[in-house]
Amino acid sequence: MNKNSLRDKIFELVDYVDFTGDGKRDFDWYDVLMLITIIVSMIPLLFKQQYSIFYWFDIVTVTIFIIDYILRWITADLRQKRTGVFPFLIHPFTPNAIIDLIAILPSFSIFSDAWRVLRMFRILKTIRIVRTLKIFRIAKVMRYSSSYEIIVGVLKNSWRPLIAVFNLALGYIIVSALIIFNVEPDAFNNFFDAVYWATISLTTVGYGDIYPVTTIGRLVAMVSSIFGIAIVALPAGIITAGYMEEVRRKHGRKSTKKESENN
Repeated sequence: MNKNSLRDKIFELVDYVDFTGDGKRDFDWYDVLMLITIIVSMIPLLFKQQYSIFYWFDIVTVTIFIIDYILRWITADLRQKRTGVFPFLIHPFTPNAIIDLIAILPSFSIFSDAWRVLRMFRILKTIRIVRTLKIFRIAKVMRYSSSYEIIVGVLKNSWRPLIAVFNLALGYIIVSALIIFNVEPDAFNNFFDAVYWATISLTTVGYGDIYPVTTIGRLVAMVSSIFGIAIVALPAGIITAGYMEEVRRKHGRKSTKKESENN
């Protein structure tokens, strides 16, 4: 890897994943810093009451997140191994960049008191979902896991059958909801309640807050639950097969690398 330019060094610092022969990642000080920052940013979510020190936690952590986001953006072409402007334009729409952005946006409300230009963010401070969005910061940890490469490989290779199963499940939910909504008009106030019930029945969770009361409605629930077990089992089988294939592929690459080094 060329280490002559400053951007090359920045890329190696923030993004270059160097796995050793046993599949473990070599951590440097930047990786440790980011992991600590992520953990510290999650501490306020453990408390209902917000203490003043949490404000400074947010200030420091979001500043580090912003710097990290910028550093990754300016090295987008090195990450994608492409030249020109396109890598920089497409970077904000990549999965990791979206996760990074979601981790940053909720904390923008803390600047609203200092910058009157950002009055719109004062409204966000009253919305609980802004606080909840900070939970997505834990997704940044995956970047520093040696299993992340395997998971990404599984999703890339298995996305077509997973989409097919998702479409099957979605269609089954809609059909079940339509049937139960028409045979149980008194048990369901609206179609959304029927969709909610169909989803819960498909996953065989069964909270019991909404349920059919007539005989035909119960028959529909029985059929829905039985077929739901089969549909829910499909993604598990696909992901397991893809995971085993990716592990074999990775071990194959390691064996080839060791053989070439020995020769």
